[in-house]
Amino acid sequence: MRVLSGIQPTGNLHLGNYLGAIRNWVRMQDEMDSESQCFFFLADMHSITVHETREQRLRNVREMAAALIAAGIDPDRSVLFNQARVPAHAELAWLLNGTARIGWLNRMTQFKDKAGKDREGKSVGLFVYPVLQAADVLLYQATHVPVGEDQKQHLELARDIAAKFNTDFGVDLFTIPDPIIPKETARIMSLRDGASKMSKSDPSDMSRINLTDDDDTIVQKIRKAKTDPEPLPETAAGLEDRAEAKNLVGIFASFTGGTPDSVCAQFVGQGFGAFKPALAEVLVEALRPIRTRFEALKDDEAALDAILIKGAEKAATAAEPTLRAAYGAVGLMR
Repeated sequence: MRVLSGIQPTGNLHLGNYLGAIRNWVRMQDEMDSESQCFFFLADMHSITVHETREQRLRNVREMAAALIAAGIDPDRSVLFNQARVPAHAELAWLLNGTARIGWLNRMTQFKDKAGKDREGKSVGLFVYPVLQAADVLLYQATHVPVGEDQKQHLELARDIAAKFNTDFGVDLFTIPDPIIPKETARIMSLRDGASKMSKSDPSDMSRINLTDDDDTIVQKIRKAKTDPEPLPETAAGLEDRAEAKNLVGIFASFTGGTPDSVCAQFVGQGFGAFKPALAEVLVEALRPIRTRFEALKDDEAALDAILIKGAEKAATAAEPTLRAAYGAVGLMR
C-alpha cells in the first residue's frame, strides 16, 4: 500500500485543513505496516497559479513543512518533501498532457469555480492543474489517495489518464489509484458563514482558527463566531437548518471523540453563551501543543530545508523508474 497526498503551501494551516486532512494523514502514517509507505508533499509547483513573491513562496513552503511536522507528520516514517525539488513531477505532467483531453479538463468544476467569468484571463497553469495532480499521484504508483468531496473529480481524471496512457501505449505502467474516504472526516465551515468552507483565502481572519493562533485569539474568535439565539437541541437532527450551530457542534465532537448527537445531549437546552466557552477551552488545549512545536520549528530554516531535501531525495528515487518507463513508452527514450 502506498498513500500519497499533498497540500498547497499558501499560508497557515487552519482548523479545516487539520480536521479535514492532516489529522487523517497522521492517523494513516501511524497505522502503516512495514511494507507500506506514505508520501506527503507541499504542492509548491501548483502554487504558482497564484501570484506570490519569491520570498513569500519560500517562506510559505518552510512554514507549511513546520506546521505539518508540528501536527504530527514524522519525516522519519513518512516521505515529506516539496514538489519543486523533484522535477519528475513536471516532466511526467508534460508527458501526460499528450494523453489528457481538453474535453476532460473543460469539465473540471474547480477550474470553473476559480476562473469565474474571467476564464480567458486565467493562466494556462490553472487550466492544466489537474494534469499535474495526476502526475503527482501516478509518478509514485500510489495505490490510495485520501480525497474529500472537492477532489473526487480530480482523482477520477487521474484514473482516466492512467487507463488511457496504458491502453494507448500498450503498457501496464500506471497503477490505477483508489480513493481513501477517511472513516472520520470533518467538513469545517467558516466561523462567519456556515454555508462556506473554512478557507485560507477568506479575507477575514475571524472566519477561521489558524493552528498558529494563540490561546486568547482562539477564545476571541469562538466568542465572536456567528450563531443563532436558539438553544441546542436534544439531537443533531435539530441542527439541520442551523448551519453555524451545526458547524460548532461538529468541531466540538471532532476534538472530543464524541458525535454531534452526544454533544447535543451534553448541552441540550443551553445556549451558545454556555457552549462557546466550553468549545474554546477544548480548542485551546488541543491546539496549544501544535502551536508550541510550530513556533520552535518555523524559524530554523536550515533544519526545515534539510528535512525537505532528504524527503525529496527519497521521493526522486521512488519516482525515477516510473518516469523513465513513461519516456520509454512514448518513444522518447530507449
